[in-house]
Amino acid sequence: MSQPLALTGYDAVSFDCYGTLIDWERGFLTVLRDWAQRQGLTVDDETLLTTYGRHEERLEADHPTLLYPDVLRAAMTGLGADLGAEVSPSDADALATSIPDWPAFEDSTAALAALGERYKLVILSNVDRTSFAGSNARLGVTFDRVITAQDVGSYKPSPRNFDALLTATDELGVPRGRLLHVAQSLFHDHVAAKAAGLPTVWINRRAGRDGWGATPPPSAPVTPDATYPSMAAFAAVVTAAFA
Repeated sequence: MSQPLALTGYDAVSFDCYGTLIDWERGFLTVLRDWAQRQGLTVDDETLLTTYGRHEERLEADHPTLLYPDVLRAAMTGLGADLGAEVSPSDADALATSIPDWPAFEDSTAALAALGERYKLVILSNVDRTSFAGSNARLGVTFDRVITAQDVGSYKPSPRNFDALLTATDELGVPRGRLLHVAQSLFHDHVAAKAAGLPTVWINRRAGRDGWGATPPPSAPVTPDATYPSMAAFAAVVTAAFA
């Protein structure tokens, strides 16, 4: 299931949130399927996600200080243009305001609680503070530090976000070399985390599914240090390692 990794050798674990802990694709599709049906579009879920994802990635790269709800509004408008369908302001607002409604993966809360017994827990997320607060309420976990794109003024995979992560963990007293980064997105997280010198764990939530969904493919070859299909599987291995 995974490559050997000395899990007892870390003091803190940083997480991507959306796609790793929160089921962002399910959240997207709740809104996008309804919009597509009302527009009379015959389009599959993967097309909705990948078309939307291309616009989100471009907007985050070109407008790094744009708040995430505004990224969602603009990306949905771009999706509509690509598919030849109207996106009204209320349609765009429906997606932009939906983030607190996106469900947590069923294993996230219990896994985080177990991991919190062993490590400091840090969030490094491509959202704004208000949106994350809604998701944090769903996760029901107190993190030792939360770093959002709004705080940094850029979006992952920018190196600035990982510099901010290392600065935050320095402030928490975590020695360099004792931070492990955990994420689903190879594109947003693993390539940049490796470039920053961090070991990584891939939570491969899309295992067994074709395509990349709302996440672009990685910009460079990358090999995570360990791979698990779920947060529950990762937390179980950590618990066993410390037993």
